[in-house]
Amino acid sequence: MTSSSSSPSIQKTFLKYQHVLVFIAPLAFVLGVYFFAPTSGSGGTGYWLEYWWLCIPFVIGATIVNTVGISGSALFVPFLIFVFPLFAYPLEPETLVKIGLLSESFGLSSSSLAFIQHGLVDRRLALSLVLGGIPFVVTGAFLSFVIPEPVFHALLAIALLAAAYLLFKADLSHGEPDASEDSTMAADGGMPNDAAKPGVAGVRTAENGTVTRADRDGNGYEYSRSGYLERFANYSVGGVFQGLAGFGIGELGIISMLRTNVPVRIAIGTNHIVVASTAILASVVHVFGGGLVPGGHTMNLASTPWNMVIWTCPAAATGGQIAPYVSAALDTGTIKKGVGALFAIIATALFLMAFGGF
Repeated sequence: MTSSSSSPSIQKTFLKYQHVLVFIAPLAFVLGVYFFAPTSGSGGTGYWLEYWWLCIPFVIGATIVNTVGISGSALFVPFLIFVFPLFAYPLEPETLVKIGLLSESFGLSSSSLAFIQHGLVDRRLALSLVLGGIPFVVTGAFLSFVIPEPVFHALLAIALLAAAYLLFKADLSHGEPDASEDSTMAADGGMPNDAAKPGVAGVRTAENGTVTRADRDGNGYEYSRSGYLERFANYSVGGVFQGLAGFGIGELGIISMLRTNVPVRIAIGTNHIVVASTAILASVVHVFGGGLVPGGHTMNLASTPWNMVIWTCPAAATGGQIAPYVSAALDTGTIKKGVGALFAIIATALFLMAFGGF
Protein backbone atom coordinates (compact mmCIF):
# COMPACT_ATOMS: atom_id res chain seq x y z
CA MET A 1 0.00 0.00 0.00
CA THR A 2 1.41 3.38 -0.98
CA SER A 3 1.61 6.33 1.37
CA SER A 4 -0.93 8.23 -0.77
CA SER A 5 -3.48 5.43 -0.48
CA SER A 6 -2.86 4.84 3.23
CA SER A 7 -3.25 8.51 4.16
CA PRO A 8 -7.07 8.63 3.70
CA SER A 9 -7.38 5.40 5.69
CA ILE A 10 -5.32 6.83 8.56
CA GLN A 11 -7.32 10.07 8.55
CA LYS A 12 -10.61 8.18 8.50
CA THR A 13 -9.52 6.00 11.41
CA PHE A 14 -8.35 9.08 13.34
CA LEU A 15 -11.71 10.82 12.87
CA LYS A 16 -13.67 7.67 13.67
CA TYR A 17 -11.90 7.32 17.00
CA GLN A 18 -11.41 11.03 17.76
CA HIS A 19 -13.30 10.52 21.04
CA VAL A 20 -10.27 8.56 22.27
CA LEU A 21 -7.95 11.50 21.50
CA VAL A 22 -10.38 13.89 23.19
CA PHE A 23 -10.18 11.70 26.31
CA ILE A 24 -6.39 11.28 26.21
CA ALA A 25 -5.52 14.97 25.65
CA PRO A 26 -7.24 16.33 28.82
CA LEU A 27 -5.92 13.34 30.79
CA ALA A 28 -2.38 14.09 29.65
CA PHE A 29 -2.91 17.77 30.51
CA VAL A 30 -4.17 16.91 34.00
CA LEU A 31 -1.25 14.55 34.66
CA GLY A 32 1.24 17.10 33.33
CA VAL A 33 -0.21 19.85 35.52
CA TYR A 34 -0.36 17.62 38.59
CA PHE A 35 3.24 16.45 38.36
CA PHE A 36 5.05 19.38 36.75
CA ALA A 37 3.12 22.67 37.17
CA PRO A 38 4.72 25.20 39.54
CA THR A 39 2.28 25.78 42.39
CA SER A 40 4.21 28.25 44.58
CA GLY A 41 4.52 25.79 47.47
CA SER A 42 0.99 24.40 47.25
CA GLY A 43 0.14 21.04 45.77
CA GLY A 44 -1.49 18.87 48.43
CA THR A 45 -4.75 16.96 48.01
CA GLY A 46 -6.76 19.87 49.39
CA TYR A 47 -5.22 22.22 46.82
CA TRP A 48 -6.07 20.04 43.82
CA LEU A 49 -9.62 19.19 44.95
CA GLU A 50 -10.59 22.70 46.06
CA TYR A 51 -12.41 23.67 42.84
CA TRP A 52 -13.80 20.32 41.66
CA TRP A 53 -17.26 21.88 41.45
CA LEU A 54 -16.18 24.01 38.48
CA CYS A 55 -16.69 20.91 36.31
CA ILE A 56 -20.46 21.37 36.32
CA PRO A 57 -20.79 24.98 35.07
CA PHE A 58 -17.95 24.51 32.56
CA VAL A 59 -19.51 21.40 31.00
CA ILE A 60 -22.83 23.25 30.67
CA GLY A 61 -21.19 26.42 29.36
CA ALA A 62 -19.03 24.56 26.82
CA THR A 63 -22.05 22.65 25.55
CA ILE A 64 -24.04 25.87 25.05
CA VAL A 65 -21.35 27.89 23.28
CA ASN A 66 -20.21 25.02 21.06
CA THR A 67 -23.79 24.38 20.00
CA VAL A 68 -24.11 27.87 18.49
CA GLY A 69 -20.46 28.17 17.42
CA ILE A 70 -19.23 31.04 19.61
CA SER A 71 -16.27 31.47 21.96
CA GLY A 72 -16.35 29.61 25.27
CA SER A 73 -14.95 32.58 27.18
CA ALA A 74 -18.08 34.53 26.31
CA LEU A 75 -19.71 32.56 29.13
CA PHE A 76 -16.65 31.45 31.11
CA VAL A 77 -15.28 34.95 31.77
CA PRO A 78 -18.60 36.46 33.02
CA PHE A 79 -19.09 33.36 35.18
CA LEU A 80 -15.68 33.89 36.76
CA ILE A 81 -16.43 37.60 37.32
CA PHE A 82 -19.89 37.30 38.89
CA VAL A 83 -20.47 33.75 40.16
CA PHE A 84 -17.06 32.43 41.17
CA PRO A 85 -16.42 35.17 43.81
CA LEU A 86 -19.66 34.16 45.57
CA PHE A 87 -18.04 30.80 46.40
CA ALA A 88 -14.35 31.74 46.47
CA TYR A 89 -12.65 35.09 45.80
CA PRO A 90 -12.45 37.75 43.05
CA LEU A 91 -9.96 37.12 40.27
CA GLU A 92 -7.76 39.63 38.48
CA PRO A 93 -8.87 40.33 34.87
CA GLU A 94 -5.76 38.81 33.33
CA THR A 95 -6.16 35.66 35.44
CA LEU A 96 -9.79 35.03 34.62
CA VAL A 97 -9.17 35.62 30.90
CA LYS A 98 -6.30 33.11 31.05
CA ILE A 99 -8.54 30.50 32.71
CA GLY A 100 -11.25 31.15 30.13
CA LEU A 101 -8.85 30.85 27.20
CA LEU A 102 -7.18 27.67 28.45
CA SER A 103 -10.57 26.04 29.03
CA GLU A 104 -11.92 27.31 25.71
CA SER A 105 -8.91 25.87 23.90
CA PHE A 106 -9.80 22.37 25.09
CA GLY A 107 -13.54 22.76 24.57
CA LEU A 108 -13.33 24.12 21.04
CA SER A 109 -10.56 21.75 19.96
CA SER A 110 -12.73 18.86 21.15
CA SER A 111 -15.79 20.18 19.37
CA SER A 112 -13.78 20.97 16.22
CA LEU A 113 -12.81 17.30 15.86
CA ALA A 114 -16.46 16.32 16.23
CA PHE A 115 -17.53 18.76 13.49
CA ILE A 116 -14.69 17.61 11.19
CA GLN A 117 -15.85 14.04 11.71
CA HIS A 118 -19.34 15.08 10.62
CA GLY A 119 -17.92 16.68 7.44
CA LEU A 120 -19.06 20.18 8.45
CA VAL A 121 -15.75 22.10 8.29
CA ASP A 122 -14.41 24.04 5.30
CA ARG A 123 -10.71 23.67 6.08
CA ARG A 124 -9.52 25.95 3.27
CA LEU A 125 -11.75 28.75 4.52
CA ALA A 126 -10.71 28.11 8.13
CA LEU A 127 -7.00 28.28 7.28
CA SER A 128 -7.32 31.67 5.56
CA LEU A 129 -9.28 33.09 8.50
CA VAL A 130 -6.83 31.81 11.12
CA LEU A 131 -3.81 33.22 9.27
CA GLY A 132 -5.54 36.59 8.81
CA GLY A 133 -6.57 36.81 12.47
CA ILE A 134 -3.23 35.91 14.10
CA PRO A 135 -1.69 39.43 14.30
CA PHE A 136 -4.90 40.90 15.73
CA VAL A 137 -5.25 38.18 18.37
CA VAL A 138 -1.64 38.67 19.50
CA THR A 139 -2.16 42.45 19.66
CA GLY A 140 -5.26 42.08 21.82
CA ALA A 141 -3.53 39.61 24.14
CA PHE A 142 -0.65 42.02 24.80
CA LEU A 143 -3.10 44.91 25.35
CA SER A 144 -4.71 42.91 28.14
CA PHE A 145 -1.56 43.33 30.26
CA VAL A 146 -1.75 47.13 30.37
CA ILE A 147 -5.46 48.02 30.18
CA PRO A 148 -6.92 49.13 33.59
CA GLU A 149 -9.62 46.95 35.14
CA PRO A 150 -12.54 49.44 34.67
CA VAL A 151 -11.64 49.84 30.99
CA PHE A 152 -11.41 46.05 30.69
CA HIS A 153 -14.93 45.66 32.10
CA ALA A 154 -16.30 48.36 29.78
CA LEU A 155 -14.71 46.78 26.70
CA LEU A 156 -15.98 43.39 27.79
CA ALA A 157 -19.50 44.83 28.09
CA ILE A 158 -19.28 46.36 24.61
CA ALA A 159 -18.13 43.04 23.17
CA LEU A 160 -21.00 41.18 24.87
CA LEU A 161 -23.60 43.69 23.67
CA ALA A 162 -22.27 43.41 20.13
CA ALA A 163 -22.35 39.62 20.43
CA ALA A 164 -25.94 39.71 21.75
CA TYR A 165 -27.07 41.97 18.89
CA LEU A 166 -25.37 39.83 16.27
CA LEU A 167 -26.81 36.63 17.73
CA PHE A 168 -30.34 38.06 17.60
CA LYS A 169 -29.78 39.20 14.01
CA ALA A 170 -28.23 35.92 12.85
CA ASP A 171 -30.45 33.62 10.81
CA LEU A 172 -29.42 30.19 12.08
CA SER A 173 -31.83 28.48 9.68
CA HIS A 174 -29.84 29.80 6.71
CA GLY A 175 -28.47 27.14 4.39
CA GLU A 176 -30.17 24.15 6.00
CA PRO A 177 -30.04 21.08 3.72
CA ASP A 178 -33.15 19.77 2.02
CA ALA A 179 -34.26 16.78 4.08
CA SER A 180 -35.89 15.19 1.02
CA GLU A 181 -32.45 14.90 -0.63
CA ASP A 182 -30.48 13.66 2.36
CA SER A 183 -29.68 10.12 1.24
CA THR A 184 -30.34 9.98 -2.50
CA MET A 185 -27.93 12.75 -3.49
CA ALA A 186 -24.95 10.93 -2.03
CA ALA A 187 -26.07 7.42 -2.95
CA ASP A 188 -26.47 8.08 -6.67
CA GLY A 189 -23.04 9.69 -7.06
CA GLY A 190 -24.41 13.21 -7.33
CA MET A 191 -22.51 14.35 -4.26
CA PRO A 192 -18.75 14.12 -3.59
CA ASN A 193 -17.35 11.36 -1.44
CA ASP A 194 -14.12 11.47 0.52
CA ALA A 195 -12.58 8.16 1.56
CA ALA A 196 -10.79 9.95 4.41
CA LYS A 197 -14.05 10.73 6.21
CA PRO A 198 -16.59 8.44 7.88
CA GLY A 199 -19.89 7.95 6.08
CA VAL A 200 -20.42 9.70 2.75
CA ALA A 201 -18.80 13.03 3.63
CA GLY A 202 -16.85 14.81 0.91
CA VAL A 203 -16.27 18.12 -0.87
CA ARG A 204 -15.80 19.24 -4.47
CA THR A 205 -14.95 22.74 -5.76
CA ALA A 206 -16.02 23.66 -9.31
CA GLU A 207 -14.00 25.88 -11.65
CA ASN A 208 -16.40 28.79 -11.02
CA GLY A 209 -15.69 28.54 -7.27
CA THR A 210 -18.92 26.82 -6.23
CA VAL A 211 -18.35 24.40 -3.37
CA THR A 212 -20.43 21.23 -3.20
CA ARG A 213 -20.20 19.49 0.15
CA ALA A 214 -21.77 16.43 1.73
CA ASP A 215 -21.72 15.64 5.43
CA ARG A 216 -21.40 12.09 6.72
CA ASP A 217 -25.21 11.72 6.86
CA GLY A 218 -25.52 12.56 3.14
CA ASN A 219 -26.88 16.11 3.57
CA GLY A 220 -25.87 18.31 0.64
CA TYR A 221 -24.66 21.94 0.69
CA GLU A 222 -23.72 24.35 -2.10
CA TYR A 223 -22.04 27.72 -1.51
CA SER A 224 -19.22 30.01 -2.58
CA ARG A 225 -16.13 31.07 -0.64
CA SER A 226 -16.43 34.67 -1.93
CA GLY A 227 -16.69 37.51 0.59
CA TYR A 228 -13.15 37.31 1.98
CA LEU A 229 -12.90 41.08 2.57
CA GLU A 230 -16.02 41.25 4.74
CA ARG A 231 -14.94 38.20 6.71
CA PHE A 232 -11.43 39.64 7.15
CA ALA A 233 -12.88 42.88 8.58
CA ASN A 234 -15.03 41.01 11.10
CA TYR A 235 -12.35 38.54 12.10
CA SER A 236 -9.72 41.26 12.57
CA VAL A 237 -11.90 43.28 14.97
CA GLY A 238 -13.05 40.10 16.67
CA GLY A 239 -9.43 38.92 16.88
CA VAL A 240 -8.44 41.93 19.00
CA PHE A 241 -11.25 41.16 21.46
CA GLN A 242 -10.34 37.46 21.36
CA GLY A 243 -6.85 38.26 22.60
CA LEU A 244 -8.06 40.90 25.04
CA ALA A 245 -11.07 39.26 26.65
CA GLY A 246 -11.00 35.67 25.39
CA PHE A 247 -13.92 35.98 22.96
CA GLY A 248 -15.14 38.06 20.05
CA ILE A 249 -13.72 36.38 16.97
CA GLY A 250 -16.34 33.64 17.09
CA GLU A 251 -19.31 35.97 17.52
CA LEU A 252 -18.28 38.45 14.82
CA GLY A 253 -16.89 35.75 12.58
CA ILE A 254 -19.94 33.54 12.32
CA ILE A 255 -22.09 36.53 11.38
CA SER A 256 -19.76 37.40 8.50
CA MET A 257 -19.92 33.83 7.20
CA LEU A 258 -23.72 33.81 7.32
CA ARG A 259 -23.82 37.19 5.56
CA THR A 260 -21.61 35.80 2.77
CA ASN A 261 -23.99 32.84 2.27
CA VAL A 262 -21.99 30.08 3.94
CA PRO A 263 -24.57 27.49 5.16
CA VAL A 264 -25.14 27.71 8.89
CA ARG A 265 -23.88 24.20 9.74
CA ILE A 266 -20.70 24.77 7.71
CA ALA A 267 -20.30 28.23 9.29
CA ILE A 268 -20.58 26.83 12.83
CA GLY A 269 -18.20 23.93 12.13
CA THR A 270 -15.61 26.12 10.36
CA ASN A 271 -15.85 28.78 13.06
CA HIS A 272 -14.88 26.19 15.66
CA ILE A 273 -11.51 25.69 13.96
CA VAL A 274 -10.86 29.45 13.84
CA VAL A 275 -11.85 30.10 17.45
CA ALA A 276 -10.00 27.05 18.79
CA SER A 277 -6.78 27.99 16.96
CA THR A 278 -6.87 31.64 18.06
CA ALA A 279 -7.79 30.67 21.64
CA ILE A 280 -4.72 28.44 21.85
CA LEU A 281 -2.55 31.25 20.47
CA ALA A 282 -4.01 33.81 22.89
CA SER A 283 -3.55 31.37 25.79
CA VAL A 284 0.15 31.04 25.00
CA VAL A 285 0.55 34.84 24.97
CA HIS A 286 -1.40 35.22 28.24
CA VAL A 287 0.69 32.56 29.98
CA PHE A 288 4.12 33.62 28.76
CA GLY A 289 3.82 37.17 27.46
CA GLY A 290 3.45 39.32 30.57
CA GLY A 291 7.15 39.85 31.05
CA LEU A 292 7.53 41.16 27.48
CA VAL A 293 5.31 44.22 28.07
CA PRO A 294 6.94 47.19 29.87
CA GLY A 295 4.75 48.14 32.82
CA GLY A 296 2.44 45.24 32.17
CA HIS A 297 1.14 42.72 34.64
CA THR A 298 3.67 40.11 35.63
CA MET A 299 2.36 36.79 34.39
CA ASN A 300 4.15 33.50 34.73
CA LEU A 301 3.36 29.83 35.04
CA ALA A 302 3.41 29.96 38.84
CA SER A 303 0.63 32.59 38.87
CA THR A 304 -1.75 30.33 36.96
CA PRO A 305 -4.45 28.82 39.24
CA TRP A 306 -3.65 25.25 38.22
CA ASN A 307 -6.10 23.79 40.73
CA MET A 308 -8.87 25.48 38.72
CA VAL A 309 -7.82 24.71 35.14
CA ILE A 310 -7.18 21.07 36.07
CA TRP A 311 -10.99 20.82 36.34
CA THR A 312 -12.21 23.40 33.82
CA CYS A 313 -10.20 22.15 30.82
CA PRO A 314 -11.45 18.52 30.89
CA ALA A 315 -14.97 19.81 31.59
CA ALA A 316 -14.84 22.09 28.54
CA ALA A 317 -13.53 19.22 26.38
CA THR A 318 -16.49 17.09 27.51
CA GLY A 319 -18.96 19.84 26.63
CA GLY A 320 -17.35 20.17 23.21
CA GLN A 321 -18.14 16.53 22.44
CA ILE A 322 -21.73 16.86 23.64
CA ALA A 323 -22.44 19.98 21.54
CA PRO A 324 -22.94 18.40 18.07
CA TYR A 325 -25.57 16.07 19.49
CA VAL A 326 -27.35 18.90 21.31
CA SER A 327 -27.26 20.95 18.11
CA ALA A 328 -29.02 18.14 16.25
CA ALA A 329 -31.59 17.53 18.99
CA LEU A 330 -32.60 21.06 20.04
CA ASP A 331 -33.80 24.21 18.33
CA THR A 332 -30.63 26.24 17.83
CA GLY A 333 -32.70 29.42 17.49
CA THR A 334 -34.02 29.04 21.04
CA ILE A 335 -30.51 28.54 22.40
CA LYS A 336 -29.34 31.56 20.41
CA LYS A 337 -32.01 33.83 21.92
CA GLY A 338 -31.30 32.62 25.45
CA VAL A 339 -27.55 33.20 25.11
CA GLY A 340 -28.15 36.63 23.54
CA ALA A 341 -30.40 37.68 26.42
CA LEU A 342 -27.83 36.44 28.95
CA PHE A 343 -25.12 38.48 27.19
CA ALA A 344 -27.24 41.63 27.43
CA ILE A 345 -27.82 41.15 31.19
CA ILE A 346 -24.14 40.47 31.85
CA ALA A 347 -23.09 43.49 29.76
CA THR A 348 -25.34 45.76 31.83
CA ALA A 349 -23.75 44.50 35.05
CA LEU A 350 -20.26 44.99 33.60
CA PHE A 351 -21.05 48.60 32.67
CA LEU A 352 -22.17 49.20 36.26
CA MET A 353 -18.90 47.69 37.53
CA ALA A 354 -16.85 49.79 35.10
CA PHE A 355 -18.48 53.05 36.20
CA GLY A 356 -18.70 52.26 39.93
CA GLY A 357 -22.33 51.17 40.08
CA PHE A 358 -21.40 48.24 42.35
